[in-house]
Amino acid sequence: MGLSLFDLDGTLIDSEQGIVNSIEYALAKLDVESPSRASLRDWIGPPLRAMFPQVLGNDPATIERAVACYRERFNDIGWREHTVYPGIGEVIHALATRGDRLAVVTTKADLYAERIVRGLPFGDRFERVYAAAPASHDSEKAAMIAQALRDFETNAGDAVMVGDRRFDIDGARANGVRAIGAGWGFGSREELRNAGADAIAETVEELGSMLLRKAPAED
Repeated sequence: MGLSLFDLDGTLIDSEQGIVNSIEYALAKLDVESPSRASLRDWIGPPLRAMFPQVLGNDPATIERAVACYRERFNDIGWREHTVYPGIGEVIHALATRGDRLAVVTTKADLYAERIVRGLPFGDRFERVYAAAPASHDSEKAAMIAQALRDFETNAGDAVMVGDRRFDIDGARANGVRAIGAGWGFGSREELRNAGADAIAETVEELGSMLLRKAPAED
């Protein structure tokens, strides 16, 4: 038993369609050509304010207009444009049944994160959803994981963070929490290894085996 923390995009759900469609919508509203859809996959995970400057420059007013346009579409339809990764619900249910406490830690704005998580078939298994403030410029993962440890009164050694991008791994390592990379998500294996993941689960089934593995019996 312990505290299991999960990223949202690229870990619990494949949210590429909603996020990429909304980025393209925002750039079109600003009459700016969008990068390729393949390139926009790299935008999934980091805060939008860290990614829009790649194509819009560093003008704060323009960046805020782009974020507002993104949220216009995402709030209307984008938040529903996702699919649950096959098998992840079974892993979540198994952890909860074992007695683990569960929470989501995501860089998605708190405007949407709670709504999305509570709409998942297994959303009620998560006691808390930690999400970024609407005006955030960075991932906040380290701070959110630290807050989760305090809220659940859990030692770092009794917690694990599962995520698909380096921000998840960085946040876990900053708090001394075990970090498992989700190899089916949006980050590359190289990204997860370079960030210092303690392990990388290539599939959801492998993640289940890692998290649910019984400790060896003591002599």
